[in-house]
Amino acid sequence: MPEPSPLDLNRLDPLFQHKFRLGACVLLSNAQELSFANLKESLEATDGNLGAQMRKLEDSAYVKSQKQFIDRKPITTYALTDKGYAAMERHLEAMKELIKTARG
Repeated sequence: MPEPSPLDLNRLDPLFQHKFRLGACVLLSNAQELSFANLKESLEATDGNLGAQMRKLEDSAYVKSQKQFIDRKPITTYALTDKGYAAMERHLEAMKELIKTARG
């Protein structure tokens, strides 16, 4: 029987270990931008939790935010950066390899 190949878990991006960070990037990869309210509803997240997770993505330059007022109401929108898209793609490829290994 051949030796199993070693798992390269270092290819998994630690920023995507939280489901809201990964979920937000996946949603943003299919949209030009999304509002905080849209992300919150889609991810079923609380304001505080989603805000903290989006800040981590912003700090890593995976997403960028824009704050504006519409009808005197503050609206924050997010967009995935090129760096964020590339990081998500690498992470998903690593996940595919992990799943392939698990399934034999």
